[in-house]
Amino acid sequence: MKKFDKERVLLAVAGPVIALAVAFVLSAIVLIASGKNPVEPFALMLEQAGFSDIQVLIINQASLYYIAALAVAIGFRMNLFNIGVDGQYQLGAFMAAVVGAHANLPAFLQVPLLLLTAVLTGAFWSGIAGVLKVTRGVSEVVATIMLNAIATSLIVYMWKPDVFGVKVGNNSTTGEMHESGWIPGIDMGAAGEIYGLVVLAALLGIGYWVVLNRTRFGFDLRASGASESAAAASGVDPKRMVLTAMLISGGLAGLAGLPILMGDTHTYSLNFPTGVGFLGIGIALLGRNSPVGIAFASLLWAWLDKASPELDYHGFDKEIAVIMQGLIVLSVVVSYEAVREWGLRRQQRRVGAELAAGHVLGATDNSKKEVAGR
Repeated sequence: MKKFDKERVLLAVAGPVIALAVAFVLSAIVLIASGKNPVEPFALMLEQAGFSDIQVLIINQASLYYIAALAVAIGFRMNLFNIGVDGQYQLGAFMAAVVGAHANLPAFLQVPLLLLTAVLTGAFWSGIAGVLKVTRGVSEVVATIMLNAIATSLIVYMWKPDVFGVKVGNNSTTGEMHESGWIPGIDMGAAGEIYGLVVLAALLGIGYWVVLNRTRFGFDLRASGASESAAAASGVDPKRMVLTAMLISGGLAGLAGLPILMGDTHTYSLNFPTGVGFLGIGIALLGRNSPVGIAFASLLWAWLDKASPELDYHGFDKEIAVIMQGLIVLSVVVSYEAVREWGLRRQQRRVGAELAAGHVLGATDNSKKEVAGR
């Protein structure tokens, strides 16, 4: 491996490693300050990861996080901050649940219909922010935050019994989906079932990498994110790329809730997971927008979620996992900037050394020519 390649790998790995190390140290300090053992909670959670049923829960939860983080990463690659992934995720899952409860087609038609419903709903919702940005210059951050609130209110309205809602006790639901829209899981025996759409999450990760790194569209997307003016000079329409990136990001976000919807709950209710889109932001940052990095970050986040309840039984607050997640996000921002500055300084020193070496070599050649001329 070339020296330059080794440095790129080192820079890519250093950020997440430093962020995790700092987060664990700061979490330990919080535990010490509260009079708790700083090591035991982590040991307990690591022990939980060895149980097969917890492993199944971690994989299932990670599938939701992974798709949501991919949606965020698409925006990041375009230098867009789609903070509305959570609203797009919830609205996409809700509309898929409604269609699944009212349409009863054969499975080979029902499943694609639900997937398409989720994608189009998420894309439509993010597309509003995209259109506002390219036509009126409205920040996608402001627009998507507002759209998150609107999405929540819209779901509450559609939950009304005279719209799409079905009351089950004190719980508001969309009614149970027809079985033709259920996706069978991977049976792990006593450990439970892995969601069937975990496969979809993996395929989306592969597709994300191929599109961004092996297609002209992916190159245009990354170029526009790096410099709109440079991309425009090469014939790329920056506004079109902004809108396209927002549509793709929203479409992926709409799919984030389908693994649990089609593989477990079969309805959208008050118990449906919330905040997945916001967690996707931290996961995408930790994974450096790489599909492999995001996969590891998703598993880490899911492990913190599913292993932390055990802490309650040993006198520890399970919120330590939430504290750690927050510290990871903060550490990621700081460590990535530190690593970026370090890499920039190394590059400047290398270029300076090469220029100095070239100057010395040139001076030597000139001296030899002068001697030969005499």
